Amino acid sequence: MLRDYRGKTVYVVGGSQGIGRACAEAFAERGADVVVFARREGPLRDAVEVIAGRRADAAQGVFGVVLDASDGDKVEPVMAKALTDYGPPDVLLNCAGAASPARFEDIDSDSMLQTLRSNWLSCWYPAKALVPVMKERGGVIVNTSSVAGCIGVFGYTDYSAAKFAVVGFSEALRSELAPHGVAVFVLCPPDTDTPGYAAEEVAKPEETRAVSGGASLLSPAEVASELLRGLSGRGFFIVPGRAARWVVRAQRFAPGLVRWFTDRAVAKAQRSSPR
Repeated sequence: MLRDYRGKTVYVVGGSQGIGRACAEAFAERGADVVVFARREGPLRDAVEVIAGRRADAAQGVFGVVLDASDGDKVEPVMAKALTDYGPPDVLLNCAGAASPARFEDIDSDSMLQTLRSNWLSCWYPAKALVPVMKERGGVIVNTSSVAGCIGVFGYTDYSAAKFAVVGFSEALRSELAPHGVAVFVLCPPDTDTPGYAAEEVAKPEETRAVSGGASLLSPAEVASELLRGLSGRGFFIVPGRAARWVVRAQRFAPGLVRWFTDRAVAKAQRSSPR
């Protein structure tokens, strides 16, 4: 649906590192004005400098806005100011989120709620603030889920719940906004070599490691490339990586096979290192 980004404005929520930053760079390379939203001012400032260096021409702009997208009280006024300062977005990419893998009984209520806020509400609140103006002029919304938002994974009971919520939210939003010329996509990356992934590796249960251990890591740039390719089509799910696409299709058409594989990997890990 979108192939030419020259003269377009792209809002990237969660764009200071990882997949969000790589996507912001890719949009800038293709001529878009990019507005990056992130929680921490230091990483945001560094990201804007790097992204600006990838611009297709000197006339376009790259801007940074400090925002915790999971804080509903702050999102609306910040987005209202962004609309005044930078204009409405042609593309809204919601890419904030993080995971802290652990066994279900080791996840307390505060951690669970934080996971829901950072991964699901960080999509809900920006969309809530921007959909009215996007309905007037059309555009594209991309919400970032995960392969773990299509398949429940050991150690990710809270994270999978949040990412499944992103998929359901995006499905319903797509139906509501299609008559207004706003396309909605959901990005479902597999394990990707980001700072967040490195943090996950520290405390990841062995069973979680066993389930995903055979897959190769994608780079954030590879995910960004697949995103832009997906936005040029009419699909809803954008799943980067051939192996990830195979797993998601298998979950849809042969879920028993996927469960057999994951249960086998979990059992093997538990025999090797019983808790």
